[in-house]
Amino acid sequence: MWFEASVVAGACFVAAFCAGMAGFAFVLVAAGILLHVVPPSVTAPVLVLGSLMAQSMALPPLWKHIEWPRLRFFLGVALLGLPVGLLVLAKGPAPVIVAGVGLLLVVYSGYMLARIALRMAPPEVAGGRAADAAVGFASGILGGIGGFVGALPAMWADIQGWPKDRARAFLQPFIVFMQAITSVGLAVGGFFTTEALVLTAAAVPALVVGTLLGLRAYVRLPAQAFRIILLVLLLVSGVSLLV
Repeated sequence: MWFEASVVAGACFVAAFCAGMAGFAFVLVAAGILLHVVPPSVTAPVLVLGSLMAQSMALPPLWKHIEWPRLRFFLGVALLGLPVGLLVLAKGPAPVIVAGVGLLLVVYSGYMLARIALRMAPPEVAGGRAADAAVGFASGILGGIGGFVGALPAMWADIQGWPKDRARAFLQPFIVFMQAITSVGLAVGGFFTTEALVLTAAAVPALVVGTLLGLRAYVRLPAQAFRIILLVLLLVSGVSLLV
């Protein structure tokens, strides 16, 4: 138990730092570490609760930047996609879908990082209601399959060239709300076992410190550096989903 608790604390620290700095990727970063040590039935509640705590801590400074009408619409269509994801998880080709999304993230982030390296201007893409609906619905499906709710919205924010405060004010409330819904589902399903809750509680100090350090790094990041970090995390997320 002590070994597992140490690994969980270390994973939550690294994931919370990334989430504090970029606004997403807690689940994907922590899962890449924990699933080698902790059973999935224990990992799931640790990831969801850890993500919920880390993202909630980082939310208050962004409150004034939240675009509530757009966020409400995005959340609504994501909730419609959530049961579809659960159905796919139970009866469909979930690994194929997850791998496909991973490939999309790798190709997109690799392409955009190459454009930055070559000093090429980013392409201009205008969002809209239909595009928001498609991305939100797909995010809900991924949430139902495995809690991967942040990657596609992060890519969508980058495609539209949003400044960092606007991107985070879109990502973090969405992730908090979706993880809160997921937490209720895990509780109903009996996943909040004593072991999962003890491991989560043991990781709280590391999670808090990681989030605070990530937020401090975020404040000091220039816009271009923030975008590069976001793209690198999208690349890591895509590789993680492929693996």
